[in-house]
Amino acid sequence: MSQNKDNDQYAVLLYYKYAEVPNLDDLATFYRSNCSSLRLLGRVRLSSRGVNVTVGANLSSLHSHIDAVKAYNAFFHDTDFKLATCHHPLNDKVAKECGFTSLSIRIVDELVTLASHPLLKSPDISNAGKHLSALDFHSSLHTANKESPENGLVLLDARNLYETRIGKFHVPNVETLDPQVRQYSDLSSWIDDNGERLRGKNILMYCTGGIRCEMASAYIRSKGAGFENVFQLFGGIQRYLEQFPDGGFFKGKNFVFDHRISVGSSDANVIGTCLICQCSFDDYSSRCRCTYCRMLVLVCSSCQNESTPYVCELCQKQGKAVRLTQLIENGESKTSLPGVELQEFSSDITFLPQVPKGDDLRISRKLRILCLHGFRQNASSFKGRTSSLAKKLKKMTEFVFIDAPHELPFIYQTPISGLNVNCASTLPPNPPPPSENCKKKFAWFVAPNFDESTSGVDWKVADGPFDPLQYQQQTDGYDISLSHLKNVFSQEGPFDGILGFSQGAAMAALVSAQEAKLKGEMDFKFVVLCSGFALRMKEMECGPIKCPSLHIFGNEHGKDRQIANQASKELASLYDSDCSVIVEHDCGHIIPTRSPYIDEIKDFLGRFL
Repeated sequence: MSQNKDNDQYAVLLYYKYAEVPNLDDLATFYRSNCSSLRLLGRVRLSSRGVNVTVGANLSSLHSHIDAVKAYNAFFHDTDFKLATCHHPLNDKVAKECGFTSLSIRIVDELVTLASHPLLKSPDISNAGKHLSALDFHSSLHTANKESPENGLVLLDARNLYETRIGKFHVPNVETLDPQVRQYSDLSSWIDDNGERLRGKNILMYCTGGIRCEMASAYIRSKGAGFENVFQLFGGIQRYLEQFPDGGFFKGKNFVFDHRISVGSSDANVIGTCLICQCSFDDYSSRCRCTYCRMLVLVCSSCQNESTPYVCELCQKQGKAVRLTQLIENGESKTSLPGVELQEFSSDITFLPQVPKGDDLRISRKLRILCLHGFRQNASSFKGRTSSLAKKLKKMTEFVFIDAPHELPFIYQTPISGLNVNCASTLPPNPPPPSENCKKKFAWFVAPNFDESTSGVDWKVADGPFDPLQYQQQTDGYDISLSHLKNVFSQEGPFDGILGFSQGAAMAALVSAQEAKLKGEMDFKFVVLCSGFALRMKEMECGPIKCPSLHIFGNEHGKDRQIANQASKELASLYDSDCSVIVEHDCGHIIPTRSPYIDEIKDFLGRFL
């Protein structure tokens, strides 16, 4: 009777396994049949490189599932199945957000996504760091704790910032590196930027259950000499707390990606603090999120208010808290920066639960894309020109349109009568339309002799016919445009990507070439360059540009009379071919929205969701 009662107790099962899967379709069929028959709820992720599973049910069902998995294929025999009894999901919101109201089985490219550049190849998992058992991991920390702080050992936390805020390892004489990333896919960039802090060290890595360390440790070791000594906590924090119920060197709670939310040791000390009042607090069950980036934030029950927007500490560091306060006090919408237009306002975005990849908890949302118009255009006109594109992408993108900082004068040409050019100069020009009826025009780059003081004052007669290649001579004003974009990112960000058209694409290309130097001021994941061209400026002379890029331009017969096909090809050639996609079309000086072009655009953008 007692045994049956135990088997009826609810539990959660977590496991992952990296291995070559001979037949992915057969594996998916097995999981669908087995999990459905046992009534398991949760997430199953399958790829050609292995599996990653988090499911809940009664103990007897989970034991049956483990037996069936082991019997399915020999490569599962040494899998670390983590099984923990717990209560049924009590909070419907948490259960739904964590994926415990249904069974979700998906075939994915990667079990966990390490790089924010989805077009770049993942490191070889066979090169991952050496596994340390919980006892060996603890012993290494215990020995280092008795030595001087210069012992050559560092602890690297491979988790997201919100996880580390409620629990982490603390060893007095050991340096602990907390990358403070919003999501796991940002970790590779942090590793790139902090290589000197890791070079030559014995690196002990840890995460929740171990899977994130597999990929991250392989990435570190792929850097070669000086990065060989990488070790990882086998089974993650979960196995460590099982071995050391009092917490050992781990303080606080272990954040988990199921309805339990967190698991603590017998030590009841709380290390988290409320975002608002700074009192001790470590409960994420309310699922409060940053109004900008949607990262989980700790807000105690006393400070929770549905009408109050929360701003996480990372967004606060970027100056967004001040901006938000100003908008609230002034009764403005979020988009009050001059010249900024939203295709769809942020308040209209629906944030729905998305099943995490691996241990990475993310919320399904639209990609925020900053749109840079072409020469002698403005935010409003570019919004109109891209309305069809916005409609086709409405389920996955939110476009933000801004004016460039250089205002241009109103210019018109006098008509030339017949072939007598000399006679034309004596003809009175046609009167221009009233200035108040015309929308201002802007540019990202201007000619060397451009006089800002004459902009927008009155109509000017053009000196001669418009030069179709005028964009090649306009290279001044970059510093002003860059400063303008930094201000937009600070006040209206974050943005996932930048879309530029014609001269706007040239500006976006310059920014992407300087991506590493602009970190912290302008963070983005990709650029979309439409009818683009490269300006001959020193900022573009940086070798292959690593920023993921989508190049959309007319082919040789594409009838783009403004930007030559060869100019756009030359721009595309400046990008690393491993992280760039080219779409050539026959539609002229526009962004095409019919198949197959729109399908290729969606495919590129979909990799960043």
